[in-house]
Amino acid sequence: MSPAAMALLAVGAEPLVVPLVRTVPLDDLVPLDDALLALGAGWYAWLTVTSQAAVAVLAERAAAHDDGLAALVARAGVRVAAVGPGTARALGALGVPVDVVPPVRSTAVDLVAALVAADPSAPRALFPRGDLAAGTLADGLTDAGWSVDDPVVYRTVPAGPPDPQVAAAWAAGDVHAVLLTSASTVRALLDHLGPPPPATRVVVIGPSTQAEADRHGLRVDAVAGRQTLAGLVDALADHVARTGATPGTPPTPTEDTP
Repeated sequence: MSPAAMALLAVGAEPLVVPLVRTVPLDDLVPLDDALLALGAGWYAWLTVTSQAAVAVLAERAAAHDDGLAALVARAGVRVAAVGPGTARALGALGVPVDVVPPVRSTAVDLVAALVAADPSAPRALFPRGDLAAGTLADGLTDAGWSVDDPVVYRTVPAGPPDPQVAAAWAAGDVHAVLLTSASTVRALLDHLGPPPPATRVVVIGPSTQAEADRHGLRVDAVAGRQTLAGLVDALADHVARTGATPGTPPTPTEDTP
């Protein structure tokens, strides 16, 4: 069972896990292999990571061509930054110490600010990213004088069609809330299932996901204060407690909805 499903069960919800997107490796990983070789040689002062998917790809390639990511980072004396606690935990599980995590919000903007504060020398950084990653981190660091290489190391693609029973429950309004973890899940939700029924609460993990929901005209009922799965579940529980929301009942004008 996924951590999100367990967290939902803990607050009395019935989780329905529906994969909307999946990540796949690139056909050509030579640029990443070259970047890891340069990382191990001390070319980069910082490794910046903004997703657990990127951690998995880095781990696999570093193990295939070196003694593993932790050994590579330690040998070169590279400092490591993670966008949030989930990514930091994934790195820590590999034995990679994380030097910088934004203190409040897990966003690229906050990571830029934390990195610039931690190292004003404007060093060179490696930022392995997904194909859908916005330019916020690379552009922000570049504007601050850093040199950034940002090779694409994985792609995000739609998952397969959801189970017909899931689609039927969604259309009937029997799914009382949806938790969205990225801009790509917003688009995939609309493609696979269509807009949420009026009574379905929409909870998003952070500002960029909210912006994508707004762009598609989705009402957002709550935004996680912490950009983690636990923060997402907490945002749903807080919304229900604050508004007295009854499952299956559309929001009313008296409810505190954005």
